[in-house]
Amino acid sequence: MKKYSVIIANRHATSISLEEEFYQELCNIAEEEGITINQLITQIDCKRETQNLSSALRIYILKKLSDKLKKFEQNKQSN
Repeated sequence: MKKYSVIIANRHATSISLEEEFYQELCNIAEEEGITINQLITQIDCKRETQNLSSALRIYILKKLSDKLKKFEQNKQSN
């Protein structure tokens, strides 16, 4: 577990605690979407349904990876 400093909505500095693997995947998602990590975290923060931002980030990452897996499996079946 590691703490990372982030800025939410270009004005609110905070820190998140994530495992390195989750942080790296968050960076990958931001890159795929063409936005900065702070922009992605801001988007997740605005939509989160949990009190804890780090937990919301993990849930978001899990859902994104699950969606990718479903799309991969659908493509594999149609070929």
